[in-house]
Amino acid sequence: MPEDVRVSAIPVDFPVGRTARRLGWVHLPPPIRSAVERRLGSAVVDAASCDAGYTPGLASVVTCADGSRHFLKAASTKAQKVAADAYRIEARRLRTLPPTVPAPRLQWTHESDDWIVLGIEYVEGRAPVRPWTPTDLAACSDMLVAAATELTPAPGLGVPTYAEELGSWADLWATRLADLPHAAECAALTARIGEVSAGETLVHCDLRDDNLLLGAAGEVWLCDWNWPVRGAAWLDSLILLVGPRGDGLDVSAHIAGHPLLAAVPAEDVDVVLAHLLGYFTAAADLPRVSNSPYLRMVAGWQRDVLFRWLAERRRWAI
Repeated sequence: MPEDVRVSAIPVDFPVGRTARRLGWVHLPPPIRSAVERRLGSAVVDAASCDAGYTPGLASVVTCADGSRHFLKAASTKAQKVAADAYRIEARRLRTLPPTVPAPRLQWTHESDDWIVLGIEYVEGRAPVRPWTPTDLAACSDMLVAAATELTPAPGLGVPTYAEELGSWADLWATRLADLPHAAECAALTARIGEVSAGETLVHCDLRDDNLLLGAAGEVWLCDWNWPVRGAAWLDSLILLVGPRGDGLDVSAHIAGHPLLAAVPAEDVDVVLAHLLGYFTAAADLPRVSNSPYLRMVAGWQRDVLFRWLAERRRWAI
């Protein structure tokens, strides 16, 4: 059993596991529901919406009359264009994942009448316990280390690099965030993000408890491949630690004994943390999103976690 070493946690002011405001199965137009049932080969008799996450699209486990279960995602290409575009990207990336990568497999897609639907393999699992436990962290971390090997070199064509897709966040420290404490230091750190993040691994880039499932036999699945990029093999392993660090786990020993992170220079870790901090600081101050009411609150929590963590590493006064 991993040692339960804790630091000061950041209080959570949003309903963990119940942050989404989603469409349900009944909200799909009848022609779309009929098309989905034809794909499934059996009528849907029950649908349970996934209440975690921050997008408004449908994300439901449906049970069919033949007893089979399936996970569906769906969005209107007009009313929910951002979600629909993300689902298209996810479908493309899921098709390219090696079979050895522990991700629920894409079974089919359907697009008609201004709707896109993804049929994804149903897996039986639970999200990591919140507050995070050392046991769940160890299981998820081990999965990411193994997955990094399978995802190098990055499968698929045209995958943007971390710097190409997200590098502009570094500019925030010299513009919108220039008046904040330690902005100059963070700007200097994030100026190196292209160099530090470079690599040939497919990086999931959205590591949170709501994108992970743990099975009863110890298996772990990585879900929601909406924003993958190409970058350093250790990036996902570091991004995973934001939630556990915020929940009070001391991740310094974890990093020191990690197969990938232990070899990363401390300054390079700080570059990525400062880069993420800039994004979440700016995102927390954006206008509220009506169909994702907790999105800005979660960004604010991640901002606070990253600031405390970076302050400890950089010896800033708080």
